[in-house]
Amino acid sequence: MKHAEVKHRIIETASFLFYKNGYNSTGINQIIAEAGIAKATLYNHFKSKEAICLAYLQYKNSHFLENLKNFTRSKPKGKGQILALFDFLQLFYQDKDFNGCWCIKTVSEIPKENEIIRNEIQSQKNDFITRIATLITNNLEDIKSEEVNSLARQIYLLYESAVGESHLHQEDWPILESKNLCKKIIV
Repeated sequence: MKHAEVKHRIIETASFLFYKNGYNSTGINQIIAEAGIAKATLYNHFKSKEAICLAYLQYKNSHFLENLKNFTRSKPKGKGQILALFDFLQLFYQDKDFNGCWCIKTVSEIPKENEIIRNEIQSQKNDFITRIATLITNNLEDIKSEEVNSLARQIYLLYESAVGESHLHQEDWPILESKNLCKKIIV
């Protein structure tokens, strides 16, 4: 198997396990066993569990942003593309493997001093806010440029709370209510 294919299999395996079981509850030996590789193979691709975690976070984020972009673009231009964020979340919630936000799960398990992982997560969250700001700019006509960032952060907070609360309650009402609140702030 090619080097890139093995690395991708390690990332996919670790991503599944970290998201399902948590970062701290997933050991290197479990990743090795599930990926069907030797320990030396894993360490040829990643120097540490932290390096695997960074690859996991980047893998999840790139798929998330790409899928989100495609989903929102498939909706009619206007407020519907912004509200589609919550429709996308609704589909994510309905997935049998939904386990909340991979970033929040991970940051809650790492020591406060782990700036490498924390910075990656902050960067991903900032990229998401930027994506929301782009949706606002492209879909709301009467918004002043100085209001875009504040509105993007408000929608981000609605989205993030909907993720966490739907996971906690194991119900989708937080998503529906967050979408309703979003409708009110993008009037």
